[in-house]
Amino acid sequence: MKYKKKKYDVAIIGGGISGIMAALRLNEKQPGASIILIEKGASLDKRKCPMIINKTGVCSDCNSCAIMEGVAGAGAFSDGKYVISTEYGGWLPDFLSHKMVIDYIEQADAILVENGATTERYDPDNELKKLCLKHDLHMQQAQLKHLGTDSNFDTMCKLVDKIDNKIEIITRTEVVDVDKDTHTLSMDDGEQITADAIIFAIGRAGSRSFADWCRKNDIGLSNNQVDIGVRVELPSSIWEHFSKKIYEPKIWYRSNQYGDTTRMFCFNERGNVVMENTDGVMTVNGHSYRGEERKTQNSNFALLSTIRFTQPFKNPIEYARYVASLANLISGGSILVQRLGDLELGRRTNEKRLKQSTTRPTLDVVPGDLSLCMPKRQLDNILETIHALDIIAQGTANHDTLLYGVECKYYSSRPDANDFELAGTKGIYAIGDGAGFTRSLSHAAAHGLYIADKIVNS
Repeated sequence: MKYKKKKYDVAIIGGGISGIMAALRLNEKQPGASIILIEKGASLDKRKCPMIINKTGVCSDCNSCAIMEGVAGAGAFSDGKYVISTEYGGWLPDFLSHKMVIDYIEQADAILVENGATTERYDPDNELKKLCLKHDLHMQQAQLKHLGTDSNFDTMCKLVDKIDNKIEIITRTEVVDVDKDTHTLSMDDGEQITADAIIFAIGRAGSRSFADWCRKNDIGLSNNQVDIGVRVELPSSIWEHFSKKIYEPKIWYRSNQYGDTTRMFCFNERGNVVMENTDGVMTVNGHSYRGEERKTQNSNFALLSTIRFTQPFKNPIEYARYVASLANLISGGSILVQRLGDLELGRRTNEKRLKQSTTRPTLDVVPGDLSLCMPKRQLDNILETIHALDIIAQGTANHDTLLYGVECKYYSSRPDANDFELAGTKGIYAIGDGAGFTRSLSHAAAHGLYIADKIVNS
């Protein structure tokens, strides 16, 4: 048996930032408690993506995606934006006071700083917000830190090292079931353990299996929102007047044609476009490094159109996966990239046209036609928003602006819960992005600390 015990005080399912913070705080407050953290993916030092190592645009379809799964979660390879605000980043303020959320965000930030994270903060800028409002663009404001993909990874390594010898960490092991009455966890290796308290900290990669478990156990779920769009890549100079002051321009726009909201976020100054594998579906994202030697000449950001479905539709995540899978089908299992000018002229981007582009792609993927896989409504919203953004950042709507697709944000179905304790259970909690309560590094980290304190004080 690879487990040290059959029964634990606390079992944490998932080793992302919320699970790590929960483990850290539990060990700090109750150093004698037996805590186990079970992670489906690999340990942090063994998370190596063949696609990145070999610098190809083809996913190897590993059993466990090294980018999305493993100790430190998807956040380990993110560009490490840390939002110190309740204006965006998740829905914790719907359940806790704004003051309490900020307090826990600051507590988590202090822990990150102790482990090497930067202290530099970008402050909101009312003049830029006013510029946006003049053109019916709405910029959300927050105090923000940019940890950087490289520095963020180093910090995560130090955090994991801090708890490695104090709690039991099991990797490459999936929890396939939890008995909500007996608190028995069943693993894919056939082993079983029990725990007095159980924390689902499954992250985005585990949201589908968690939702299935909730349905099986008659725990209600809510969410009918999905964001579908593209990753925009262009010369970094176009948005420097924003990024140098606030780092991330987080702007939303309401389209004239449909009245839908399209939002610009996840900005990566002088960064790279990257590919992700979420349960076999390839989507696109962005990274940005702090080290000057790893910076590029381009910046990139997500531009996503928000759709809220009504009854009887109940599968927004599957809808987003279906759209993304169409792009995978057309590209032969990869990601599509298209020049904005080609898209608006109604023609596909081919290898020849891509080579003529003045914006050189930072990700080696397949040139093609996004209109063959993206719904017309979302694509119309995106094109209208690009031209609206071009007014405040001229050059955004350049012919050679690159659009990668498809980028999706799955808003995990949120379970019915009382102070994050799952309905109909005793001592079983759900936290973080995978449970639909947060959607950022900072809020997920804060949530882990909050639940740990709740368990200690219960």
